[in-house]
Amino acid sequence: MSVTASESGGEAPVIEEYAPPGPGERLWDAAGRWHGVLIAAGILAATRIVQLVLLVWLDRATAEPMGLRNNLLIWDGGWFRRVAEGYPHGYTYGQTGALEGNELAFFPLYPMLIRGLSALGLDSGTAALTVSWLASVAAAVALHLLGTSLYGRRAGWALVAICCSAPMSVVLSMAYSESLFLALLAGMFVAAHRKVWWAAGLLGLGCALTRPTGAAAAVALAVAAVIAVRRDPAAPKWPPLAAAGVALAGVPAFLWWVGRRVGEPDAWFKIQTAGWGTSFDYGRSTLTFLHDTLTVGDGWVPMSVALILLVAAAAAAVAMTGRPWLPLAVYGVVAMVLVYGQAGYYHSKPRLLLPVLLTLLPAVVAAARARPRVAILAITAWAAFGLWYGAYLVAVWPYTI
Repeated sequence: MSVTASESGGEAPVIEEYAPPGPGERLWDAAGRWHGVLIAAGILAATRIVQLVLLVWLDRATAEPMGLRNNLLIWDGGWFRRVAEGYPHGYTYGQTGALEGNELAFFPLYPMLIRGLSALGLDSGTAALTVSWLASVAAAVALHLLGTSLYGRRAGWALVAICCSAPMSVVLSMAYSESLFLALLAGMFVAAHRKVWWAAGLLGLGCALTRPTGAAAAVALAVAAVIAVRRDPAAPKWPPLAAAGVALAGVPAFLWWVGRRVGEPDAWFKIQTAGWGTSFDYGRSTLTFLHDTLTVGDGWVPMSVALILLVAAAAAAVAMTGRPWLPLAVYGVVAMVLVYGQAGYYHSKPRLLLPVLLTLLPAVVAAARARPRVAILAITAWAAFGLWYGAYLVAVWPYTI
């Protein structure tokens, strides 16, 4: 932390916390110890309370209210609860004989945790929400530590606030795997940045067993490992390389397991395409969606999704000009290629962009550098839209997110 005054000396000093920890400073101390962590948790709690209030309000305004709990457990939440009961042993076919999607499309770590809590006596819905909410707290703490490690304490708090109030941050309160993935991802980056390789490897493996974009996280960890080996040739090479190897093995291991269970090596990809139209088409469907939406304008939700995709891409480009930490940049680019490059439900893409932290960096850096009052006002305006937007798409918008 440093204190500066204006050149004229006529203004009050401005306290700056826009600086990463010094070489001898512990991250825990730089992050404000328990006080700093509790502020991060408080920011998360504020966003979740506002989000839930908006969900209740918008739900009651609909013709057929579902209730808060049902809204938090819909869509993918139902799939994860079924996975927690066990994976099928093969393909699923409809009455016409057409191949359908089934539980094998979903990665195992989140449903395994649901199953573990269910074994303690909780029903699957309560277990799913408990895992998601606890993971959200862990994500807030990990995001604060990551922002602090990279840019300083104020950046850590800004990262928590901006990420947890982003459009579709509503899934952090739902029976979705985003909160778990975000906690593992941010924790992996913190561990890699601080060179705690055993933790980075385990957290990277957790990412890879939570979502397909865990492959992007594993690639980023491999980049961090290579950087560490090249910068310090005298240090042991096996800890960073072993961490990267463990993380890189996660996604291929699950895809291999699905293929072995079904009897076809590409079974996971076939199930994804059959159930959700998800396939990698190098961005053709995304470009078609953007062109059709921006030229025809069929409804405000498609238009808003198109604008979110464009703004996110522009924000990532701005972030890259600031030369962010290379592993975080690599993860962001690879994850965005996977999101923009695949076909599927267009209205799910803002949710898939939530853990792509690269798109948030310009706003985080600007908030950390700004005067506190300006930063708070700007983030509050961002949160007002983001929290309302997510609540609307869950309670009012009739399609899956």
